[in-house]
Order: sequence, then structure tokens, then C-alpha cells
Amino acid sequence: YSFNDNLDVIDDKPIKITAKVSLFKTEEGGRHTPVVGGVAFRPNHNFGSAENRNFYIGQINFEKDDLVKPGEERTVEIVFLNVGGLRELLRIGTEWRIQEGPTLIAMGEVLKVET
Repeated sequence: YSFNDNLDVIDDKPIKITAKVSLFKTEEGGRHTPVVGGVAFRPNHNFGSAENRNFYIGQINFEKDDLVKPGEERTVEIVFLNVGGLRELLRIGTEWRIQEGPTLIAMGEVLKVET
């Protein structure tokens, strides 16, 4: 797995978006435990197919003290490291894969991109 090490950071200012994040149920292959809000959660962000192994670095900011269980969804802020090519992928309505290693745990959908 790689984190798009072939792409250069183009700006020190991160890209912030609002997104809907839907965690898969455990029975669907998702997490076995909830995600705890207020703690840094940095899964892999995959904008390609299941075979794609280039990930982007982004932190999902769930509300403090929120306990997001498998099968639930939240509207959240996500902060991405600003690397070449990412801004073009982040358009309203874009959906992407959220993974922990090779395991698909959630899907995201862009609702708003901050300028």
C-alpha cells in the first residue's frame, strides 16, 4: 500500500470538506468496534476501485464523545493533506472508499468543499 508518495504536497494549507461517512455493519465486513469521536481517526481514503492501492491522508473529525457504531452514518469534517490531484477528486457528490488497511469499513460522500 502506498500513500501517493509520487504526489507532492502542493500547499501547506490542508483541504477541508464536509462529508457523509457511512460505516459498514460488522456483518458486511466493517469494523467490530465503534469509532470514538474526539480522537484522531485517520483511515485510508481510496478514490479508486477496490484494486487501487494509492491512498490519501485525511483525518475524519467525529464529534467529541460521539460513539459511531458499525452501521451508522454521520456528517463530519474531514481534513486532507493537500497533495497534487486531490482537489480535483473532491467535488460535491463524489463517493469514495474508506479503508483500514485492505479492509473496506465505510463509504464517504462529499457534501461541501471549503475554499
